[in-house]
Amino acid sequence: MTIKLQHLIGGESLDNGDGRTFEIHSPADDSLVGIAPRGTSAEVDRAVKTAREAFATWSRMPAPARGEILMRSGRILETRKDEIAAVMGREMGKRLEEARGDIQEAIDTAYYAATEGRRLFGRTAPSELPNKFGMTIRRPIGVAGIITAWNFPIAVPSWKIYPALVCGNTVVWKPAEEAPCSGAMFAQALYDAGLPKGVLNVIHGLGEEAGASLVAHPNVSCLSFTGGTEVGKLIASEGGKTLKHISLELGGKNPVIVLEDADIDLAVDGILWGAFGTAGQRCTATSRLIAVGNVHERLLPKLIARAKELVLGDPADPKVNVGPLISKEHRDRVHSFVEKGRSEGAVMVTGGAIPTEGPLAKGWFYPATIADNVKRGSTLALREVFGPVLSVLRAKDLDEAIEIANEVEYGLSSSIYTANVNAAFRGIERIDAGITYVNAPTIGAEAHFPFGGVKGTGNGHREGGWAPYEFFSEVKTVYIDYSGGLQRAQIDNRLDD
Repeated sequence: MTIKLQHLIGGESLDNGDGRTFEIHSPADDSLVGIAPRGTSAEVDRAVKTAREAFATWSRMPAPARGEILMRSGRILETRKDEIAAVMGREMGKRLEEARGDIQEAIDTAYYAATEGRRLFGRTAPSELPNKFGMTIRRPIGVAGIITAWNFPIAVPSWKIYPALVCGNTVVWKPAEEAPCSGAMFAQALYDAGLPKGVLNVIHGLGEEAGASLVAHPNVSCLSFTGGTEVGKLIASEGGKTLKHISLELGGKNPVIVLEDADIDLAVDGILWGAFGTAGQRCTATSRLIAVGNVHERLLPKLIARAKELVLGDPADPKVNVGPLISKEHRDRVHSFVEKGRSEGAVMVTGGAIPTEGPLAKGWFYPATIADNVKRGSTLALREVFGPVLSVLRAKDLDEAIEIANEVEYGLSSSIYTANVNAAFRGIERIDAGITYVNAPTIGAEAHFPFGGVKGTGNGHREGGWAPYEFFSEVKTVYIDYSGGLQRAQIDNRLDD
């Protein structure tokens, strides 16, 4: 059945004013999944105007009451998890087990956000003057523009939308054009939970059209974006013209360092899951294995054998380990990285070829690929692939491994496998990344901890945990003078000795 999407503006489902649409195709077999309106600046403008009108009422609702609505939406998502996961699997190729995990993360975030409605803390501090009280409170910003990627169609939007709402902002959201169907189901859960009309508005469309209009709109007060680094730079430049608050969650080239004393079997388990889960289409995917000392000779044969056992195929099949890539264009891009790696001396010890026969030829599949003999400074050592390709590099010791880990433009996630607590803490301290795991893969963020990175991975903000509530609100300082007279702070009030 083909899903017919509409914009959601002011609680109403609407088609495009000019009637234009775009199609969503399954990456597993290129079948038609849905048709969505191709939003323009006119639809964005209408949604922003509606959100501004709703802000007056929503921002004055007590934050705990806002949180109760989000709590109800989490309960609704629990009842609809399997239904939404099936749609997510069809439209973007995520295995059903992982799709359910995507939705569970949104459920966890809903419950966390609901409690933050009672924890939008300010601070108090003593005044420098007598009979005067000082404190801070948190206030909503206004209309939040949200633009999200296709690889986590519900989890990542939940990281942004729930904090924005509980802080009292209203939202205009443009889901990724590759996977908007499950996102529409997420938005419906919020409205079914009692969200007032106009508080959340959803505009479907292309990034260069609807997305660009949202970024440039003068009445959007803050922006939160997840996607590619180059697009993030453009958003920062354009949004900065109107002094918007901007949060960017961008790319990664995440390393796992394996030391000689590591539990090899545990490391193999973690590397396989980190590199090939979601077909490597995660910003936190394990992209580089840095083998220290002689561990390469013990680790790689086991890794290759296990990688060859991974089943490539239909994400709805529970026996499948690796689903398709999002599109033909992306599959071809991933393969071009592999070919470039070969030309630079890397050896594909498994994978590295596009399937051309049988059911796999109908979709955008790419096998789990391990590139050995990757040289420092080469394309596979430095560039984000965003697919099921693991680059293997060697280091003589931990110091060199950390140097290799840090010589990319990104700094999102990282991992170190070792039985030595001293080595683990040296890695934690010195690896340039927003996240470091010890004896665990580079993927697996939890909803109640901050998520984000350094360098080219973003602009310093974090999602998850308590951090986004600071981004989606502004601090207001309040002074209460009960002295009954004029007191002048910042004037020399000290008495002479």
